[in-house]
Formats: sequence, structure tokens, C-alpha cells
Amino acid sequence: MNRRAWAEPYKIKMVEPLRMTTRADRELAIARAGFNTFLLRSRDVYIDLLTDSGTNAMSDRQWAGLMLGDEAYAGSANFFHFESVVRRCYGYRHVIPTHQGRGAEHILSQMCIKDGDVVPGNMYFTTTKFHQELAGGRFVDVIVDEAHDPMSEFPFKGNVDLDKLKKLIDEVGADKIPYLSLETNVNMAGGQPCSLENIHDTCALCHRHGIKVFLDATRAAENCFFIREREAGQQDRPLAEILRDICSYADGCTVSAKKDGLVNIGGFLALNDDELADEARNLCVVYEGLHTYGGLAGRDLEAMAIGLQESLDYDHIRARIGQVQYLGRRLMNAGVPVVHPIGGHGVFIDAGAFLDHLPREQFPAQSLASAIYLDSGVRSMERGGVSAGRNPKTGKNVHPRLELVRLTLPRRVYTQAHLDVTAESIMAVFEQRKEVVGLRFTYEPKRMRFFQARFEPVEGTSVMRDTTDVHEPVLSPHD
Repeated sequence: MNRRAWAEPYKIKMVEPLRMTTRADRELAIARAGFNTFLLRSRDVYIDLLTDSGTNAMSDRQWAGLMLGDEAYAGSANFFHFESVVRRCYGYRHVIPTHQGRGAEHILSQMCIKDGDVVPGNMYFTTTKFHQELAGGRFVDVIVDEAHDPMSEFPFKGNVDLDKLKKLIDEVGADKIPYLSLETNVNMAGGQPCSLENIHDTCALCHRHGIKVFLDATRAAENCFFIREREAGQQDRPLAEILRDICSYADGCTVSAKKDGLVNIGGFLALNDDELADEARNLCVVYEGLHTYGGLAGRDLEAMAIGLQESLDYDHIRARIGQVQYLGRRLMNAGVPVVHPIGGHGVFIDAGAFLDHLPREQFPAQSLASAIYLDSGVRSMERGGVSAGRNPKTGKNVHPRLELVRLTLPRRVYTQAHLDVTAESIMAVFEQRKEVVGLRFTYEPKRMRFFQARFEPVEGTSVMRDTTDVHEPVLSPHD
């Protein structure tokens, strides 16, 4: 029996026109941006797959919630609604709002880490690792080896390797490990989930040694979907129930609600420890704002409270991940090398394999992201050597095993037709991949360089060599 077609579980109530561009427009725009897609102006972007952070479409209920904003400086009614939702969904006693997940990471790192500490985690994330290092710590990757293999079909590539963790504890001592940072649906691995069993076992091992575990639960709802789909004994369980189980094993979490939470701004830190929560509230006042608004307007807190509940709706998550898998399958069927299995929030192209003629010193992922934009106006993101930065001791570029371009799908924003345009553009670049040239720095910031770095082609003036067979997608009959 053939599977019948499915459709998104929502209808469009408002539209935002997209600006069409020509290849000449895009040549000028990407050169002006220093061949860094972060520096492109949004008006020059046709389909924006840079990130799913704060780019989601809010629901009618969320927009209605904005009208209920209580903008009192202290004790806003929206905070207490938000607090009750987080307690019910995540299970932690204390809830401290922040302007986004980065604020929560900063507070947690400043509270818990001291000079010389070691913070293990299941693969680094750029801002998380930076805040840990800023506080004097050193990140150590304890993720399973399968996570570094883009072709591995292992279903839970976000899992912690317990043997690696045990070895680290033996080497440095539990007293030098303030906590383990456990990310759900690991971003840098390709949006790959952790199993419920591994989360339980990791937390149990840490707690036996007196080590706390804090989740990065930013994409925990998507992780819950994969647990339900892939882990034995978890089928047909409500996502909300699985989320409570995940959080029950850990000591707290940081969350950027700009992802699963379906808002354009907002985040929080949730904890069980009373003393730690008191300190977090004090630091919130210093860095974010009063502990009942955390740098947010009351209306933002209300939209976040509603969005966190909507994020656990099974039909919503199934359609959201279904879009990602649709795009991934189209690329895989065309022979484009992507990370297997397809993850939760985006499709990750293996840029090292895609552009195997470019040395790592010429940043294949950065070059590929520029080439995709040049072809069609689709904006993607580099997640490879540029993001990894430099070794602080040697000053040399770090070349992680995964050299990726991330195509991140905002939630409830694009249609299947947008995904078809994206897939066809990448296929076209794949056909001409030997024409893509590498990049070198013209400006390199000291910190988190991928946001603001600028580049130039190592030869010529374009990331694509001149060719007589230039692909120009049909964007509009009036273009």
C-alpha cells in the first residue's frame, strides 16, 4: 500500500513577501559580505536557512498572548504563568528567565566553573564552549565515536561514551569536574539525538562521583520525538512525558526558547538546587535584568509560555522533522553527501566530501555556503573549521572531523516548494562542484570568528570559477 501524502498541520494566515534577486545581485552581495553568510543583509536572501534560532513563525495563540503583556518591572503576571509552564513541562523547581540561551549559559558557567576545571560534554557548541572557557574551564568531548562519522547510521549519535567519561574522571578527578554539559539533539553532530537510556546512565555515573549534570535542553522536544520513534519501549508515549523523564535525571537545564520554544527571543535557566538558584537570580539581576523578567518584556514571557507548550504537540514535531527529512532525502537521492541519519533541525552537508578538491586550510564549508547562496539566494551556515576556531596553545586552525554546511529549517515558515528550490540549487552546485574555489581570511575576530570573519577567494574574485554553463533558477516570471 502506497503511503498517502501529508501536509503541514497549520494554515497560513499572514505572508511576508520575498525579494527575488539575480545572480549579479548575489555576486555583489556575497562579496560585500566578505563571503560570510552571517554578514549578508536579509533583504538579499531568498530562502533563509541560516538558523532556526528566533526565526520561527509564532501561532495565533502566541500573537494573541502578546496582547496580555504585563509590563510591570517586578512580579509581572506573565512571569508567573511562564514559571508554571516550565515547572510543569521540565519539572525543575526554580526558573530564571534570560534574554536567550546564551544568557543562561553565561550565568551557569560563572556560578559553577573555576580556573582549571574540566567540563565534559557530548560535542562542543560554540557559545557554550566559549562561556565555559571564559569562566576558566576546559571543554572535553566525550561523545560516542559514531558522532564524528557522517556516514554512520547509528540512531543516537548524541550519546555520551561512558568509557570516555569514566577515563576522564579517573584522569582529572571528580573534584575538577563541576558538571557535565549534556546537549539534547546535538547541533554540531548534525542534530543527532541522545537515547533516554544513555541520558539516564550518564547522569547516574556522574552522580555516583558527585558531579552535577546540566542539560542544554534547547531542542529537547525534537530529541523526545526521536526517542519515541527509535528507542525500544518508548513508542506511543506522549512527548511531554518523555521530556519529564529526561529532565528528572539531570540537575537542571539551560534553554534557548528561540528554537523548540517557537519564539523570536527568550530563554531560561532551570534548577533544583536552592542555593544555586539564589546565586543564579543574583547574577541574573547583574547581567540580564530582574529575575522576574530576565531581559524580556512581559509579552515575550507570555509568548514563550505558550510556545513551550505548543512545542510538545506530536503533530507539530512530526511535521517539523518531516520537512527536514524530506529535504534530506531529496539530497541523498541525488548523491549529495549529507550526515546520516537526517537530524532534527536541519540537513547537514558533508562539505569535505562535497568539495574534496579543496584542502581544509581553504575552508570547504565556508566556500560551499557561499556557492549555494550565489547559485540561488539560499542562505546556509558553515559548521566546520571556521566555527571550531584556533588551538589556544598553538594558534593553529582546528580542523574537526566534521566539516559541514548546515541547512537549518525555521519552524512553520517554509513550504515544500521552498525545499524543492533549495534541493535543486544544491544539486546544481554539486554538478559544478569542481568549479568552487577556496577561501582565506581577510579579517579574523578574536572570539567566535564565524559570526564576523571576512574572506576572499584564493583565486579570482568569485567563489565559483567563470563558466559558460551558469545556473540561474527561475524565481519569478517577472524577474
